Parts: sequence; C-alpha cells; structure tokens
Amino acid sequence: MITYLNIALIIISVLLIVSVILQSKGAGLGGLTGADTGSIFTARRGVERTLFWVTIVLSVIFFVLVITLLLVA
Repeated sequence: MITYLNIALIIISVLLIVSVILQSKGAGLGGLTGADTGSIFTARRGVERTLFWVTIVLSVIFFVLVITLLLVA
C-alpha cells in the first residue's frame, strides 16, 4: 500500500509543479497579448480559471496523500 501511495504522490507532485509553472507570471496563458497588467487581482477567465482550480485540487490531494503516508508509516 505504501508503494501505491508513493507512486500517487510522485504523480500528483509532477502535476502540481506543471500547473504552478503554467500559472507563473510572464508565462501565463493571457500574458501573450500584453493586456495583463501583472496585478494579483486580475480576473481569471476560461482556461486560466480552470487551471487555478486544478492547482487547488491538486494541492489538497497532495497534502492528503502526505498526511496519509505519515499515518501509515
């Protein structure tokens, strides 16, 4: 069981890193047009909103897996 949790943790970690990198400033999906002012409070629309929520879900899954691994080990 610990092996499966470790594999799941590695997969979630890689997906979380990719989703955070895609959201980074300057590499964002809306930053290509120059309309992005760089403010934290810009409205997220379309793919950016979906990517934002995917990152939140992946981070929650990551923390649940880490706590589960700590309790099992």
